[in-house]
Amino acid sequence: MKRTVWRIWAIVAVVGLIATATALVLTQQSGGGTAADAPDPTQTSAASDPLPDPVRADGPSGDLQTVPQVTTWEPAEGPGWAPSETTRVVAADGSEAAGPADQLAGELSVDRAADGARASDVLLLIDPNAGTGPEGYSLTTRDHQVTITAETGAGAFYGTRTLLQSVNADGGLPEGSVQDAPDREQRGLMLDTARKFYSAEWIEDRLHELADLKLNEFHLHFSDDQGFRIESESHPEIVSEEHLTKDEVTEIVELAESLHITVIPEIDSPGHLGAVLDAHPDLQLTKTDGSVARGAIDLANPDAAALIDDLLREYAPLFPGEYFHIGGDEYPALYASDPEASYPGLARAAQEQYGDGATVRDLATGWINDRADTVRELGKTPQVWNDGMHAGGKVQPDQDRQVTYWTGREIGAREPQEYLDAGFPLVNLNSQYLYYVLGEPNEFTYPTGEAIYNEWTPDVVRGSTALPEGEGGPENVLGARFAIWCDLADAQTPEQVAEGIRLPVAAMAQKTWHAGEPSGSWQEFTQRVNDVG
Repeated sequence: MKRTVWRIWAIVAVVGLIATATALVLTQQSGGGTAADAPDPTQTSAASDPLPDPVRADGPSGDLQTVPQVTTWEPAEGPGWAPSETTRVVAADGSEAAGPADQLAGELSVDRAADGARASDVLLLIDPNAGTGPEGYSLTTRDHQVTITAETGAGAFYGTRTLLQSVNADGGLPEGSVQDAPDREQRGLMLDTARKFYSAEWIEDRLHELADLKLNEFHLHFSDDQGFRIESESHPEIVSEEHLTKDEVTEIVELAESLHITVIPEIDSPGHLGAVLDAHPDLQLTKTDGSVARGAIDLANPDAAALIDDLLREYAPLFPGEYFHIGGDEYPALYASDPEASYPGLARAAQEQYGDGATVRDLATGWINDRADTVRELGKTPQVWNDGMHAGGKVQPDQDRQVTYWTGREIGAREPQEYLDAGFPLVNLNSQYLYYVLGEPNEFTYPTGEAIYNEWTPDVVRGSTALPEGEGGPENVLGARFAIWCDLADAQTPEQVAEGIRLPVAAMAQKTWHAGEPSGSWQEFTQRVNDVG
């Protein structure tokens, strides 16, 4: 009896071992395992269904048509590549290249695969040691196949933009190789949706256009005297009738992230707060005669800082990007011939906070320093307008910020070099070339793409003169944004704005991506913009 029981247990153990081994085999065949077991997109899986023989479509010959033009293009002898009925976009599932691959497959109306790249296919590879830089990529067209290699998903995405533009312009890619990376790290568009409301759909269309031009920032100025344009739970009383819901903003941000664009919010203070102050008249700055300083918050009122910090804290999670713009420009009290006499309450507050001899300008500088501290606590890098950076005084602007330089016409106007000498990196929003101000008030004129293409570079920060040699460059001037301001909101429709900025933004994209003189005339560049779609 004991021997019989032993035999039964032995049989059970053998059956268990067989079941375990079978389960392991099935798990391996079904794709289980660690990330190290992920398929190599260059290898064909033995379990894949048989594929039809690839149809090899020849690409164009000659130059590569892109906007902006690529950093280097080395043509070669060979058939090139064009999409065919068997073309697939191949990238390992779960890699940073998967998202760009999905998008490109949809744009080309071809299949998407995780492995097994072959002739007629487009292969996207992520290699952290590729040496392309965080937004760069290499692209090789050889024997009817395209390989795009990058360190990051952003680089892979920009490689697909080059491919797609060449398909739009010439039907495919010529044989050869590309090495490409941007000259400046910040490249984007600023939209004033406070003075003129723009729908979520209009904004999303612009995001697609920015991405196709390899631009990576969208600066949203949604609060000003004329409107506050995003839903608020902390202060619903300040929100304008026409506004974006938070769900719409979330969709905008998610689309932007998929296109490798960072959305930068801006709540401008201590000026340009008219829409907020309409709901909080007790915080409105007034002059000695009782008249209102439109848009100016009373820096002497402790509730003023609490209100703005409430808003900064509310919106920071909605915009997960690195930056938060906190404004700082055109505070009306500083335009008075004698700010201390015109606003004695501010003068008293300045001396109470910063000691004898402190002025209204010190109070304004301290305000921006405090708002900068708030956004840093929220994990953001603050950006400010250059005319919110006041020289002299007892209180100095703190260091950990970036300066968006737009004007040399402010009170106490200072050259860009002064900011660089003080250790502040600049982002170029030169009002002569990059300011599209609706209705052209205050001596503004609509900028042209031709002037940007022929005259402007990222180092032309003020007026039409570049920074001295060795003083600009990517480390000091981080990049540029083209700005849409809606001072006379009814001067153009949203559709007219979209058409009016099309060529200027393309020219700015050329100059921020590709260092040096572009090839071809303005007329040739315009034709290329139209050809690449």
